[in-house]
Amino acid sequence: MSPIPPETTVSDEQIREAVERILSAETIPPIVQAGHPALRQRAAAFDGQLSSDQLERLIALMRQVMHEAPGVGLAAPQLGIPLQIAVVEDRFDVDPEAAALRKRSPLEFIALLNPRYTPLGTEYASFYEGCLSLNGLQAVVARPENVLLDFQAPDGSPARREFAGWQARIVQHETDHLNGVLYVDRAQLRSLSSNAEYAAHWAEPGISKARAGLGFDTGPVSVAGS
Repeated sequence: MSPIPPETTVSDEQIREAVERILSAETIPPIVQAGHPALRQRAAAFDGQLSSDQLERLIALMRQVMHEAPGVGLAAPQLGIPLQIAVVEDRFDVDPEAAALRKRSPLEFIALLNPRYTPLGTEYASFYEGCLSLNGLQAVVARPENVLLDFQAPDGSPARREFAGWQARIVQHETDHLNGVLYVDRAQLRSLSSNAEYAAHWAEPGISKARAGLGFDTGPVSVAGS
């Protein structure tokens, strides 16, 4: 079991300065990669560290970075900002067979502040998963099939919503980022593949071929504090 990630030691003032730097830059900020401290610390809960204008601009920038990557989610720590803010959106065209098996349906854009998820039921689904902060790699992760997500909207209002299938996987992945957890912490490490090797050997809607060829289990992996 992985150790509990430490809380960020970055002050509110340092967070504001970091946000203002990326907002005032003339270029799109890079997505930080595994090894950056912001990815391994529990981000600070959002409680007004940014003005409404800064928050709106940061969310818009995060959406732009997510689209250009491209990806279906992005958390503030992936820009080096240890603040509990994430954005999700899934508008990709997906092979119908893969979409059906993975229960993947379009997800509208949502900005999530201080999200927390609770598994609903006991069903897990195991599929290959990647991350914009671990470029070029994928691994099989077992995640709850259905979750209840509690979060705040950008206007501060509380929200609660159930997610299922691939949408549930997306919101779990991004919420994990805000708690210093990467998908590899939950992955079956024998399944770990480069994108090139995955495409060459294991590209299919499910994971049965990869499981037989690489010899991994499909059960969930425990992560401390989550």
